[in-house]
Amino acid sequence: MRQLVVTLVLVLGLVAGTSAAYLLLLQPRSAVNDDSANPTPVQGVLVGAGDIARCTDDGDEVTAALLDEVVAAHPEAVVFTTGDHAYPDGTYQEFLDCYDPSWGRHKDRTRPAVGNHDFGTTKAADYHRYWGDRAGEFDHYYYSYDVGDWHVVVLSAECHRVGCELDSQDGDQAEWLQGDLEASDAQCTIAIWHDPRWSSGRYGNNADLGTFWELLYDHDAEIVLNGHEHFYERFEPMNPDGRVDEARGIRQFIVGTGGGELREFEEIQPTSAARGGDYGVLKLTLEDGRYSWEFLPAEGGAFVDSGTGTCH
Repeated sequence: MRQLVVTLVLVLGLVAGTSAAYLLLLQPRSAVNDDSANPTPVQGVLVGAGDIARCTDDGDEVTAALLDEVVAAHPEAVVFTTGDHAYPDGTYQEFLDCYDPSWGRHKDRTRPAVGNHDFGTTKAADYHRYWGDRAGEFDHYYYSYDVGDWHVVVLSAECHRVGCELDSQDGDQAEWLQGDLEASDAQCTIAIWHDPRWSSGRYGNNADLGTFWELLYDHDAEIVLNGHEHFYERFEPMNPDGRVDEARGIRQFIVGTGGGELREFEEIQPTSAARGGDYGVLKLTLEDGRYSWEFLPAEGGAFVDSGTGTCH
């Protein structure tokens, strides 16, 4: 997309016979406004991250400024989160004091996913008090919604509370996911939860979430968004065994860069395709049968990552 824009500017500059074109070549189109060059109708924009707000740090303030920019360019954008909104315990007061002044200004457009730190109160009661019905049914923490023709499923990785396997004694979340996917006629699907299935960070791979991946793969999902690890990592499209599958694989993004303290990478996974350690947010532009992604670093950050994909 960016290559096409630069080529057109060069041609115009040559026709005009000025040096202005060469100056423009050094100034690629802004990340938040790049969609206007794409002739494919945009279904919607998702932007967000996880692991966000602590009152003693200002990481959430610099990432909230990125949300402001994206929302200004795309008034219908949906903000997603990948869990852990207010540290350390996700109390209602921490939501009000730490999260609300920054990311909270986009509360009405946010669709949250629950994280382990959101369970600092019994059954994440204060998490639900803050979000209300935007967070799904109390004591379930999973729900789905649509953005244009795209289907978005939000899950909980707290498997001992809601059940992450079919016929689990801990809950019926996996059965719900199976039914939700079967009922959807969307060509393109995104799933969001907190703990990643695969990771190059301190927590590593989590086999407890394998059923999620199997169900999503069987129903041709495209994208999984996670947090928990405090960095950004993008994986190649993978099958349920964690092998690269360009035809039907699911592309996983870890976006734990919302404002919590950043962490180092440890054992790099063989399918890890891009890694960054700056605060920032992930912007997904959802189109008819395809999508593009862009990691937007906060002020002072240098890491960027972008690309495109097609729906199965």
